[in-house]
Amino acid sequence: MKTVLSIAGSDPSGGAGIQADLKTFCAYRVYGMAAITSLTAQNTVGVQDVSHVPSAFLVKQLKSIHEDIRIDAVKIGMLGTLENVIAVSQFIEETKVANIVLDPVLISGSGEPLLEEEAVQILKDTLINLCTIITPNLLEASILSGMKVTDISSMKEAATALFSKTGSKSVLIKGGHLEGKAVDILFDGIKFETYEATRVQKLSHGTGCTLSAAIAAGLARGLELKEAVSKAKGYVLNGIKSGFDDIGKGNHPLNHFVPI
Repeated sequence: MKTVLSIAGSDPSGGAGIQADLKTFCAYRVYGMAAITSLTAQNTVGVQDVSHVPSAFLVKQLKSIHEDIRIDAVKIGMLGTLENVIAVSQFIEETKVANIVLDPVLISGSGEPLLEEEAVQILKDTLINLCTIITPNLLEASILSGMKVTDISSMKEAATALFSKTGSKSVLIKGGHLEGKAVDILFDGIKFETYEATRVQKLSHGTGCTLSAAIAAGLARGLELKEAVSKAKGYVLNGIKSGFDDIGKGNHPLNHFVPI
């Protein structure tokens, strides 16, 4: 049985965060684990409050898992604080775990800051260079690269800049907020791969969490990176199409039970 560890925040409404990650891991038939970085009060409408887990306790969670269970891949989501960024970076460096997928959660869909401002540079300096792939959306790519990312051309420019400046082995910039078709750009340091899909006219909750979790699960199962991304994209698209419109008053959760 392959295993995947999610290091992320909790969404009590079940659509994003570690709850979405664990559902994704089940769909991929891998054994899911979770170390919680932050507790949130949130639902499909937005984030109402956040309480971050102390880094010392996050370290205890990580060590407890690593001392007992093999880790085949790691998905990293919301970290919340500078101390948590440093703790996770040190954990990865010390344990040499592989297949690291970072979803650099900086701001919620409703505009709530989810990572301390002073932690962003530390994220770039200490954690990103340990990752197999990072998966920023347009806003996150803009913040991390220092350039405005609004179209496919600037996505490619930002992906190149992030690859060269941060040391990540590959960069996937998500174009879900582009005008027209939804286009994601993957750059592995050599060439670009384009993933294009017809836009689904639904407001969905937890798509970024689910995508990064699915990529990590695919890598744990032995897929090559491009195939892992492609399968994850298909999984999320089908999850959006058959999402639960009767759950929540805002951006509805995905259907994580669709086939891979």
